[in-house]
Amino acid sequence: YEETFRNFEEGTITEGMVVAIGKDKVVVDIGYKSEGMIPADQFSHEELAQLKVGDRLQVYLEECEDADGNLVLSKEKADKMKIWEELETLHKEEKSIEGKIISRIKGGMMVDIGVKAFLPGSQVDIRPVRNLDQYLSKEFEFKVIKFNKKRGNIVLSRRVLLEKERAALKESTLERLKEGQIVEGI
Repeated sequence: YEETFRNFEEGTITEGMVVAIGKDKVVVDIGYKSEGMIPADQFSHEELAQLKVGDRLQVYLEECEDADGNLVLSKEKADKMKIWEELETLHKEEKSIEGKIISRIKGGMMVDIGVKAFLPGSQVDIRPVRNLDQYLSKEFEFKVIKFNKKRGNIVLSRRVLLEKERAALKESTLERLKEGQIVEGI
């Protein structure tokens, strides 16, 4: 009997089950005294088309009761929190992440990696790039070089990965070269 009582804390992620899908909202039951509503605009068209009653979702508990006494849930915030946790893990483990360059801003580029991140102009390539527009709408691997969750600040680098790749190629080439050997080059 005690296991049926769960402690619901605002500002946390919990799992819920889809109870109903309307035009403008999705009703989710998280085991609270009432169901919660998630605005349909927090789902992409594909997600809404695939969503069915009985599906399990990770949701963010914004408020236990709003002015009307409804449970306020957010899928968008739950997704962002999961992305931030994944980014923190990638940063600690020094792994790379794939992202798409979405726009050019002062000093560099904005990259979509699930959340928006900054790619300084100096970190786009090994050599300085004069025309950053050639990178727009393209996907690349990036390394998170600065991460501050509180300020919502993520700084990426493509250059670090390119330099590491170049060093590996250089080493393998130097291993194959022998004095007096004739090689072709450009």
